Amino acid sequence: MDLSFPGLGLEFEISSTAFEIAGLPIYWYGIIIAFAFLTAVVLGIQSCKKFNLEPDNILDLVLFAAPAAIIGARLYFVIFSWDQYKDDLVRILRIRDGGLAIYGGIIAAILVAWIYSKKKKIPPLHLIDFGVPYLALGQAIGRWGNFVNQEAFGTMTTLPWRMNGAVPNQYLLNTSATIDLSKWGVHPTFLYESLWDFAVFAFLVFFRRKKKLDGEVLSLYLILYGVGRFLIEGLRTDSLYLGSFRVSQLLSALLVVVFIAIFIYIRVRKNMAGEDEPVTLGQSQYGELLMKLKAEEEQEAEDLENAEDGEDAEHIEDAPEDEDSEDTEKSGEEPDADGDEQEKAEEQDIEAEDAAADDTTLDLGDINDDI
Repeated sequence: MDLSFPGLGLEFEISSTAFEIAGLPIYWYGIIIAFAFLTAVVLGIQSCKKFNLEPDNILDLVLFAAPAAIIGARLYFVIFSWDQYKDDLVRILRIRDGGLAIYGGIIAAILVAWIYSKKKKIPPLHLIDFGVPYLALGQAIGRWGNFVNQEAFGTMTTLPWRMNGAVPNQYLLNTSATIDLSKWGVHPTFLYESLWDFAVFAFLVFFRRKKKLDGEVLSLYLILYGVGRFLIEGLRTDSLYLGSFRVSQLLSALLVVVFIAIFIYIRVRKNMAGEDEPVTLGQSQYGELLMKLKAEEEQEAEDLENAEDGEDAEHIEDAPEDEDSEDTEKSGEEPDADGDEQEKAEEQDIEAEDAAADDTTLDLGDINDDI
């Protein structure tokens, strides 16, 4: 299957099947999606501790979010392509035949992340803010699966980076049987979105360390991705429709408007509160945790102070009685102490006299011996 960019002098011969295992074809699309997924997970695990998250939390979340994202992407596609499945519901389960919509996967993954963080008592927006840059990276890599499958391409164009291939050329011939394929090709919208998602990923990784409040990274992701998707979707030829409107454009426009408003709202509230004032519950998901810890510390300090006050009061009440008893004991002991000292002095004098007498006797004996 040939793919080419005639204006750039690039040609590729690519099969959608990478290899087979026991007669079962393994497609490049699946390999690329798996690579995108693993790359995002590995990078997330490597940097999670810098944001007070544990690798086990990331792995556990991935185990729940990944299948949920696939199911969400499939349901989203089926809902807006119901005519293709209503007469054969079993086809809904044939994901290998294609039919996934990224917005459905994004919505499902974010919902699962929110539920998981609540169960694990992790601030939800903190966890989601950490993860969405890697979601953008996964999308950027995953779009190259569309390139191999020759899908998600755009309308006809003569631009130097136009793309030609078996599937795009068939689309062009259906548009005009006399079209000159040497001059005409299609917009490589997969490439547009891939480059846009890489840029979003790079910006979010940079901004993530500069954010002031939880939820800002998520808001910017949905705003930036929404803007890019809205513009690119207008060029695509395989859009899902709701009436005469492209579903992805409607959803993108809604997300952009809503999350611009949310971003401005939380920033304005932060500025009104002032930099030195504590972040309130409405401003940060950390608010509840911080206030709880602060209340516990204040309660412990108050209990300790009350306990010390109680001990001081008890000591003050007992002090006069103790001092009186000590004075009494001292007054009673002083005469005895003087008497003892006098007796000891007399005994020492007697011992000294005896020692002197002994010395004298010893000296006389020695003299007699010498003689």
